[in-house]
Amino acid sequence: MKHFLFCFILGFSICYGQRQKVTADISVSENLKHLKVNSQITFKNNTEKSLDTLYFYDWNNAFSSKESPLAKRFAEEYVRKFHFSSKELRGYTRLKNFYATAQKTDWDYLKDQPDILFLALEEPLSPGQKIELHLDYKLNIPADNLTKVGWSPEALRLKNWLIIPAIHESDWIIYSHKNLDDYPTQFLDYQLNFKIPKKVFLESSFDQTELKIGKKHNHFKLSGQEMLDTDVYLTKLDEFSTIKTDPVEVISNIESKSIRPEIKALITDRIAFYLESKIGAYPHPKLLVSELDYRLSPVYGLNQLPSFIRPFPDGFQYDIKLLKTMTLKHLKTKIALNSREDKWLINALTVKVMIDYVDQFYPKMKLLGTFSEVFGVRWFHAADLLFNERYKFIHETMIRQNLKQPVNLPQDEMLKFNRQLSSPYQAGIGLNYLGDYIGHDQLDESIHQFFEEGNLQHTSADAFFAILNDHTNKDIRWFRENYLGSYKNIDFKIGQVSKTETGYDLAIINNADNAMPVKLGLYQGDEFIESVWVEDFEGPSKAVQINTPEADKFVVNYDYSLPEYNARNNIKRKKKILNKPIQIRLLEDIEDPTYNQIFVIPEFTYNLYDGIALGTKLYNTSLLPKDFSYDIGPKYGLRSGSVVGSIGFDYTQNFKEQELFKIRYGATGSRYSYNTDLFYNKFSAFMQMTYRPTDLRSNKRHFLTLRTVNVVQDESETVKTEEPNYNVFNLSYGFQDKNLDHFLTTHIDYEISKKFSKLSASFRFRKLFNNNRQVNVRFFAGLFLYNDTNESDYFSFGIDRPSDYMFDYNYYGRSEDDGLFSQQYIQADGGFKSIFENRYADQWITTTNVSTTIWNWVFAYADLGFHKDKGHSPNFIYDSGIRLNLVEDYFELYFPLYSNNGWEVSENAYDQNIRFIVTLDFQTLFGLFKRKWY
Repeated sequence: MKHFLFCFILGFSICYGQRQKVTADISVSENLKHLKVNSQITFKNNTEKSLDTLYFYDWNNAFSSKESPLAKRFAEEYVRKFHFSSKELRGYTRLKNFYATAQKTDWDYLKDQPDILFLALEEPLSPGQKIELHLDYKLNIPADNLTKVGWSPEALRLKNWLIIPAIHESDWIIYSHKNLDDYPTQFLDYQLNFKIPKKVFLESSFDQTELKIGKKHNHFKLSGQEMLDTDVYLTKLDEFSTIKTDPVEVISNIESKSIRPEIKALITDRIAFYLESKIGAYPHPKLLVSELDYRLSPVYGLNQLPSFIRPFPDGFQYDIKLLKTMTLKHLKTKIALNSREDKWLINALTVKVMIDYVDQFYPKMKLLGTFSEVFGVRWFHAADLLFNERYKFIHETMIRQNLKQPVNLPQDEMLKFNRQLSSPYQAGIGLNYLGDYIGHDQLDESIHQFFEEGNLQHTSADAFFAILNDHTNKDIRWFRENYLGSYKNIDFKIGQVSKTETGYDLAIINNADNAMPVKLGLYQGDEFIESVWVEDFEGPSKAVQINTPEADKFVVNYDYSLPEYNARNNIKRKKKILNKPIQIRLLEDIEDPTYNQIFVIPEFTYNLYDGIALGTKLYNTSLLPKDFSYDIGPKYGLRSGSVVGSIGFDYTQNFKEQELFKIRYGATGSRYSYNTDLFYNKFSAFMQMTYRPTDLRSNKRHFLTLRTVNVVQDESETVKTEEPNYNVFNLSYGFQDKNLDHFLTTHIDYEISKKFSKLSASFRFRKLFNNNRQVNVRFFAGLFLYNDTNESDYFSFGIDRPSDYMFDYNYYGRSEDDGLFSQQYIQADGGFKSIFENRYADQWITTTNVSTTIWNWVFAYADLGFHKDKGHSPNFIYDSGIRLNLVEDYFELYFPLYSNNGWEVSENAYDQNIRFIVTLDFQTLFGLFKRKWY
């Protein structure tokens, strides 16, 4: 016993001595915005080599520059508030003194990484040697509307806020803050002395060892050993409450006003015991969870619902919120991983714990909650799905868009949607699938052992897989290499089925050539008989013998637990003409792979001549896109009194891990009014190739489009129709690189028809400077190679309004020459805002459109250029005015001031000169949301 105690104390002393220690005196300003920090860091060289330079994390200073990795990340995802916030609101660090005991030092920030500090030592620090470092600095905390963390007038929420030593493994780990919730984690010892204003409450993960009450300030002494969590909350209201459970004391401000305190205590106690059984004991006496923790990693779906909509029981909603937050905090505090490289493992285990918890305590909870029982809603397939099926559905939205990335990619290489939803969900349901394969008891034992052995240790995903391999005699390399680590999709189907004397021979086809085991379900009619595992195989197919002669229906991945690219081809029936029955659904629904589904939805469009056109759309795409899709949308125009609408068919061919991202083939037709009682019919066939870098986070795109457009227009005795019937072949190339701080597009277009051939090019550039001034420049040039249209300007280049003879633009009143609808502005061709007497050019045109910021969303614009008509000299034109850029490219107003027409503001009917951009199309507006996530 004495020997054991001696070894324990010796081991503890060695571990304790190896950790770095941070001691700091912290004074908080009255408004909670600024912190003065006097810090001492005891740094020990735990490496096997001498160090002449030490590195430190100062992630608070990531907000100081609009050129930092954090700022660039925001720009890529169109987050405007960071760029348009003042430096005071963005926050920064002011480091006054930084020196080492008995050594002269030079310190600075890494180039282009203002959140990574380095200290050059005069004499190298030998292995095992310690050094005392002293820092004196001021923290200006960022406003919490930037990343949810930080300062607000009512509270100060601190995460990753102190300057601490960087981690050194085989080398320094010195990645920057990118708002990915992946701060480099290491176990440190802390001694923090806080001086805070009176009437401000302090809560933290640390132990509070002393409290002194003063007249104007209170003094807190906080300490902690082997700490990963350094969260500190300073609030003007006492937000936190404490619930003591046997496993751990839980401090929380996660609220649900409708839940009684005793119910909260029971839920908290149940979660604490559940996590202890799954993961092991929490390593500290206090577990701090906050509403902020939840908002940083919410249960998506629940967090989007307004408070007055409550489809889930209050207890369930509170339970799931608390479960998600406590699980993440438990996992992230118990072990230290490379947070950027291996964070996927924490996310996967969180989802796995949540799936198991809901299966155990809420096995019948539906995806739509109580909405599933509402009349009308219960007819939808979505109403049949259980809550846990949400993970697969959300992940499949990225699979179908060809945007799946390997789960174990570094966090900063993932698309936002993948990082926050799709990849964690794929990993979590993958662990569940692995448990099905090797046995759930073996998987649970592996997880528990991983956290017990890694408790308060640095560990890795490699260690987790080593433990998994020890708990099974099955080969599970497919899980790491093909399920987690591959860009490839998963797509199994059943090929030929042949009757034998004892049952059936059938072929399992792997369309994605991504080897992994899959379950095969055997049915008699719709009655389930049994399932068998088909082991992973190389090659396109595998022969399987089934000794179940009574089976007449075979379903690969029968319980749909494996997220597939196409689960609609999983069923093969004997003695049936159709593998799946046809189902017609009113309104859009979640895809049911057991049916051939047709959706019917009410639809309306609007233009001046048809008025509101009401009708239905028949289509086959559910909430998840399909390779082959069609939509048929007949409508009745209330004003024209005629049948209008559109029809379209297209097929998309996706490619993996190459710059040719997809090829889309299709044909469309439409019929609408182009003038009062006059209709056009448009038919088009097209092929479009989209190129996208293999780094899916890049906003660069290339498009090559070939199409033919055939137009037939009604003719009238009273309204002249210049070109009633024509066909145009169009070849175009487009490039775009759209970011918040820089925006570049190029478009080259060639058209040829019986009467003309023309070539045009446009270039558009937008730059947002660090002083928040924005400059927009657009160049356009167009040239007729030949033009036999005589006196008609129908195919001419538009100066202030494109004629749109291929009916590509969403004009609300395309034939109007006066009135409100004639003032609609579409930036194409010449792009002028003033309306000129000669509005077209039938030989060539070249223009420049410029605008720049005056204040906030108020811009000054100017357009100038030359155009030439046949038989005339080139003509110089210009205009200028004010642009109200309310939502760029979606909602804008233009007020002309001065042009070739003179001072336009002095005209009597000036309101008729004002131009507008208004986008009503849902798909276009959806792009505003989509660009942040995809």
